[in-house]
Amino acid sequence: MTDTLTTGIRTDLDQDARVRAADRGHVFHSWSAQALIDPLPVAGGSGATFWDYAGNSYLDFSSQLVNLNLGHQHPDLVAAIQEQAGRLATIQPSMANDTRGELARLIADVAPDGFEKVFFTNGGADANENAVRMARLVTGKRKVLSMYRSYHGNTSTAITLTGDPRRWANEPADGSVAHFFGPYAYRSPFHSSSPEEETARALEHLEQTIILEGASTIGAIILETVVGTNGVLVPPPGYLPGVRALCDKYGIVYIADEVMVGFGRIGEWFAFQAFDVVPDLITFAKGVNSGYVPLGGIVISDRIAAHFDTVAFPGGLTYSGHPLACAPGIATFEVFRRDGILERVRDLGARVVEPRLQTLAARHASVGDVRGRGLFWAIELVRDRETREPLVPFNASGADAAPMAAVAAACKKAGLWPFTHFNRVHVAPPLVISEDDLVRGLDILDAALDVADAAL
Repeated sequence: MTDTLTTGIRTDLDQDARVRAADRGHVFHSWSAQALIDPLPVAGGSGATFWDYAGNSYLDFSSQLVNLNLGHQHPDLVAAIQEQAGRLATIQPSMANDTRGELARLIADVAPDGFEKVFFTNGGADANENAVRMARLVTGKRKVLSMYRSYHGNTSTAITLTGDPRRWANEPADGSVAHFFGPYAYRSPFHSSSPEEETARALEHLEQTIILEGASTIGAIILETVVGTNGVLVPPPGYLPGVRALCDKYGIVYIADEVMVGFGRIGEWFAFQAFDVVPDLITFAKGVNSGYVPLGGIVISDRIAAHFDTVAFPGGLTYSGHPLACAPGIATFEVFRRDGILERVRDLGARVVEPRLQTLAARHASVGDVRGRGLFWAIELVRDRETREPLVPFNASGADAAPMAAVAAACKKAGLWPFTHFNRVHVAPPLVISEDDLVRGLDILDAALDVADAAL
């Protein structure tokens, strides 16, 4: 697997200045107040490391946006794009294409039995958008339920489905969405005292929500299999099968949002395969080709696909299944199988990450909880372990967020690029990270948490 590569990194402050000037002058950045940000100019990357023009290298513990599963500049993915560009750079989605068809076949092969068709999109948001559209058309019911503490994308219905503060400024959007509480053992909204009790009470709450919202009006329930940005919340035993049973009972389509956790993040092709459940629609993006070219999609159960055999699906995208995006997707399958990616993710998660985070939790007074699976973990920081008061308030910004900003700054100063959100630090490195780099990154996190301890 890849080791940290810093050979050949050169300082180029003139280029740094040019990149900064062009960015600040002309690029409008997402989720940002434009005058209050200072984006880092990135010069290059390799494996689990990227670097800037000032000669600083960073171990990428966020996989950029938890999409760079096979790391920066993986030679097999780059070669696949180059070969495809030389042969056929693009073709419209209404035509058959060998690269698109082969990737669809490979995805269907790792999906459960009874999933043969793939609808390609440009990313995760439009995958969720179109999955909801399919569910509404098949059931004839418009309402969709989704969790608080979730993220499903930035398009109209997807941002409404989202259960975090990014939704607020975009309301109203899709008026046919209702939210419910999912399981969150550390901060249980159901006052549970065990995983089993959390499952039972969360399912009871969901069923009451279905009844009160009107089962006859609900077309779909959409869930991140493991909640991503909003906490790395691993479902307790029995919860997802219980959701499946409720969907079957009330005639509701179960959409599994696998955009962040699909393609190896927890050591499975699709994360739901670790939880003894089969959904009706599976949305994906990110890790399918490590984001080298935008790509997402929906794996469609045969039952739902059959609905559109003689009825047109009213949706499409100019770049659906773009050959330059599908080519590195095919290469991804080859790399996963040749290099045993799923097996090594499970091994590193259980043998290296989990025990180290448990040790870290015992050592730092600011750590309230650690949780996760594979190479996807969260460290939840608190001011008081007894009261579980978060280190920073919910949706904090400015001075209120200073303690978390200080932790992130300590990580970056030591050469680690962290993923922080609210009062949590997430551990989500590329799946090809070497064990030495993984341990080094955890060492840096350990030291940076001294800054959190000092804020108590």
